[in-house]
Amino acid sequence: MATPLAYQGNTSLAVTEWLNKGDNAWQMISATLVGLQSVPGLVILYGSIVKKKWAVNSAFMALYAFAAVWICWVSWAYNMSFGDKLLPFWGKAKPALGQKFLIKQAALPATNHYYRNGSRETGMVEPYYPMASMVYFQCVFAAITLILLAGSLLGRMNIKAWMMFVPLWLTFSYTVGAFSLWGGGFLFQWGVMDYSGGYVIHLSSGIAGFVAAYWVGPRSTKDRERFPPNNVLLMLTGAGLLWMGWAGFNGGDPYSANIDSSLAVLNTNICAATSLLVWTCLDVIFFKKPSVIGAVQGMITGLVCITPGAGLVQGWAAIVMGILSGSIPWFTMMIVHKRWTLLQKVDDTLGVFHTHAVAGFLGGATTGLFAEPTLCNLFLPVTNSRGAFYGGVGGVQFLKQIVGALFVIGWNIVATTIICLIVRLVVPLRMPEEQLTIGDDAVHGEEAYALWGDGEKYDSTKHGWYSDDTNPNRNMIPSGVTQMV
Repeated sequence: MATPLAYQGNTSLAVTEWLNKGDNAWQMISATLVGLQSVPGLVILYGSIVKKKWAVNSAFMALYAFAAVWICWVSWAYNMSFGDKLLPFWGKAKPALGQKFLIKQAALPATNHYYRNGSRETGMVEPYYPMASMVYFQCVFAAITLILLAGSLLGRMNIKAWMMFVPLWLTFSYTVGAFSLWGGGFLFQWGVMDYSGGYVIHLSSGIAGFVAAYWVGPRSTKDRERFPPNNVLLMLTGAGLLWMGWAGFNGGDPYSANIDSSLAVLNTNICAATSLLVWTCLDVIFFKKPSVIGAVQGMITGLVCITPGAGLVQGWAAIVMGILSGSIPWFTMMIVHKRWTLLQKVDDTLGVFHTHAVAGFLGGATTGLFAEPTLCNLFLPVTNSRGAFYGGVGGVQFLKQIVGALFVIGWNIVATTIICLIVRLVVPLRMPEEQLTIGDDAVHGEEAYALWGDGEKYDSTKHGWYSDDTNPNRNMIPSGVTQMV
């Protein structure tokens, strides 16, 4: 019997000589781990960390963004981020859907790196697996960026406005950062270090979330005054998926199952654990009790901070970065936020500015200090790169990190503002007052739990569907799209 082509060793287009099955397996596993951070990770975390009346809406904002990014990504956004160069900060838009494109060896065509005299310093990034794996891996990064951004807008953004905002922001903001820093754009060529998205993902989502929160406006006064999580244990489940999924987030970015990916995963856990413990200790010292939500925030800031340098710094540096990420964002959130009028005015629901923008900037800057020369040579296109701690050109590298961050901040402020202004020409950015008062039941016709509360009175036409009322003659009117499971 003839053997199918896909199993004929190195004799077919399906198994070519450039394919490394270990690298391909790790890349797809890493992509799936990052995908699980979003669905169900952040879906669960968002649905649990907010007030009960916003559980469904918050979870759905994350779920919608994950789905919408997929279609935009393969239709045009992948090549804007990793394709042929159009501008120094942007790639050419085209689909990533065709068979010929997806089964050939992965390559990022703009990543050839040249000396000033025009001679080539390092070659194009060409991992040993198909383009389909690269498109998959990069898509889940783009999706989680929009979901992180959503954390600033929970509890009041018009869902129709969010549905418009997602593809616009992906197209005109995310692709710019991704191409500039990863796809071969001017920051990549200049040698700015962003190992796995401290700038592309976290700094951009934190700044854009803060700007969008300004334009959308605040939650209702009642919600701002009291916004307890509706399920702390499920919140921890989502946080746990986020932490463990970070092994794919940072471990997959060498585009290979190599020694650098192993180091990146180890450093990720070291920094996250250190940051969580520091944040918890600060809560105990200043507020006399440890906060579970605080521990989750500290975990996130540690994961964010190590991301731009995960495979570039030594283990001791990961501990130092964890100490800084557990204390500086804590200080900005607990002290500076309460005293700075601008931060008080903007209603950033989950404090994404502090956990992602501040921690992402901190991670990029400390990478510019602690990036170890040998590790840099394993990963970076600019030879002889190093952090300021190691002397030589390290001081210049630190300045490059600051300039790179400023570009990401500036672009996101401008792009996000323009997008919000365009969207509000079509639909209001903020929910109407009636929806803000009622929550999920008014927005989606669905509720998170078969209970009633938040001051509501029992209404048989509204709550009877979920009660123990067994009267077969009562006319039960379903309030949601899905009436029975």
